[in-house]
This record gives sequence, structure tokens and C-alpha cells, in this order.
Amino acid sequence: SVKNIRFHNTFHAIEWFMNIIFTAEYIVRVMVVKNKKDYIFSMMGVIDLLSILPFYIGIFAPEAKYLMIIRLFRLLRVFRILNMMDYMDDGHYILQSLRSSSRKIYIFLMFITIIVVVLGALMHIIEGGKNGFHNIPVSIYWAVVTITTVGYGDISPVTPLGKLLSVVLMLCGYSIIAVPTGIVSSQMRECMNKAKKLCDRCGNIDNDDDARYCKQCGQKIVEESS
Repeated sequence: SVKNIRFHNTFHAIEWFMNIIFTAEYIVRVMVVKNKKDYIFSMMGVIDLLSILPFYIGIFAPEAKYLMIIRLFRLLRVFRILNMMDYMDDGHYILQSLRSSSRKIYIFLMFITIIVVVLGALMHIIEGGKNGFHNIPVSIYWAVVTITTVGYGDISPVTPLGKLLSVVLMLCGYSIIAVPTGIVSSQMRECMNKAKKLCDRCGNIDNDDDARYCKQCGQKIVEESS
């Protein structure tokens, strides 16, 4: 997209190399997986396939590679990064924490939505439909911009009561980051504590939940009887 920067040959070679690697990986996955149908039609399986299809479409149908839908398929390669989560313990903790705390976050977001709608409508009444607050949807837009601490400045209250209400909304905005972060981090800490095993010999607590031997001293970990 930058006209004075051109590395066509280099990027073309990299694209060939990466697509060959991705294709080989996809074929190997299909060959070694026990239930091939489940993988092929799973979300990651479909993404893997669609991410390499534009390359071969460009080879066998060069005129089609410029179609917008084909170019959009190339963006699906970004989602292949999600495959790395299978090899990252911390990634599992994050996903598990998000799933466990999803209900709390949902309730919090619903509460924020109610605040935005109510205070936005209230601001429309306070400002009397003037100063940019011509209707309730526009006032709600102002409330969203204010509570997220973005503050474009295209709409701002003039009346003293309106300014006071905007201050309240700004203070509520800090909770948008603080509350979900606290919920997820607390849940993550709980998940990590549950997923670790203690070694009686060296006291190491950084052993995985399915570990049979301590990763620090090699001592066999005694299973706790339920």
C-alpha cells in the first residue's frame, strides 16, 4: 500500500515458503488426527484450509486472486496464532479464566450498559436537547465516549448539572478496566493454584496438574487420594 516501498520478490518468496509449510502442516494434521471429520469441519480446521486456499487459487486462476473475498481469506491466517495456545500453559489459564468469569463480566457489562442508557437519556433532559444533545441516541453516544474515557470533545455539556453528571460518568469509566481485570486475574490465580501439584521432596509447586514427576528434582509425585 506504500508506493515507494517495494519488496515484491522477497515477499513472493516468503509467501511461497510459508504456504508450503502451512499446506504440509494441514495435510499432516488431517493424516494423524484420529477423527478426521471433526478436525476438517472444526473452526480451526476451516480456518487452516481457507487460509491456504487463496494461494492455490492465485496459481490456478490468477485473475481471481484480486477478488475482495479471496483477499479477505488471507486475513484468516492471523487466526492461526490461536493454534499456539495448545503449547502455552498460560494460554490455557487465560482461556479457562475467561470462560469461568464470563458470567460475572457479562453482568458487569449489562450494568454498564444500563448506566450508559440511563445517564445518556438523563443528559438529554438536563441539557434540554441543546448543546449537541439533540436526541437520546446522540446522548447515549456521548455517554459511551465519556465512560470509555475517549472524550472526542464533539459534544460536551454546558449546564452545571450536566457537567456534574459527566464527572460521575468519567469516574465510572475507570471501573470498565479495573473491574473486568480484577475478575479475570482473580479467576486466573484460582485456576493456576488448582492446576499445580506440590512436590513433597523439594517443595516445588510449579508442577502441572497431570505431572507424575517433579520437574525440578525428578521425585515421583504422590497422588492425593480423594
